[in-house]
Amino acid sequence: MSELDGNGSQLAAIPGMARIALSAWLRTAEWTLGTSVRVSARIVAAARSGEAPTELFQESADDLRRYARGVLGIAEREAPPEEEVAEEDPELPLRARGAELLRRSAEVREDEDAHPAYERILEELAPDEGRILRLLALKGPQPSVDVRTGWLPVETASELVAAGLTMIGAEAGCRLPDRVHAYLNNLERLGLVWFSREPIRDQSRYQVLEAQPDVSGARDRESRTRTIRRSIQLTAFGEDFCEICLPVNTEELEALPGPEEPPAE
Repeated sequence: MSELDGNGSQLAAIPGMARIALSAWLRTAEWTLGTSVRVSARIVAAARSGEAPTELFQESADDLRRYARGVLGIAEREAPPEEEVAEEDPELPLRARGAELLRRSAEVREDEDAHPAYERILEELAPDEGRILRLLALKGPQPSVDVRTGWLPVETASELVAAGLTMIGAEAGCRLPDRVHAYLNNLERLGLVWFSREPIRDQSRYQVLEAQPDVSGARDRESRTRTIRRSIQLTAFGEDFCEICLPVNTEELEALPGPEEPPAE
């Protein structure tokens, strides 16, 4: 192709380029004028309502993106219906499980032999805690005392020396009696026992408890002390747990298989 032909092609393209430039200029002028009027009105409205300036900048950026798409001939993508853009509800799985629970509660044939939490609770119990539960299930509430200073029966006028002293560890045959307080706290956390402020009926059992070394030692720490008689017992939830999950009767324990013996060499 000769140089003249190349120049002719360039000259022939000038009208088309001029039309594109003119069209772009008209669109720019139209957009600038419309945007200026709209933004001016928005600024006045925002100033009156106290709207944050960042929202105005966000709207201006959106206008600029729409203008660029229009100049380039890119069609705006239509927004999906509202139900399609709804954000995923993080609580939906929980709500679904709750709906399933209510559905099962309406089932006439739904039969639950045990509370669904019992399996998890069994995994969170120490062997000695099983012994404590068995003791409470067989012999009922156990005595407990707090040792406080002073003689007046007003707790606000005294200080706590020792709390929750019991004979439960010895009575239940716990292998680690030093951990009885931790065991009882865990059983309370699981909802199986509760620390009652009421004493048991047999007051003679408190006399035996108050003669124990840990109680007498706590009383010797201060010159004037007194004991507050309380009790530890199973909750209704704990009673049901023991009835379903623990072989509380001696016959049942004796029927259980013993520890495996090491293989003979």
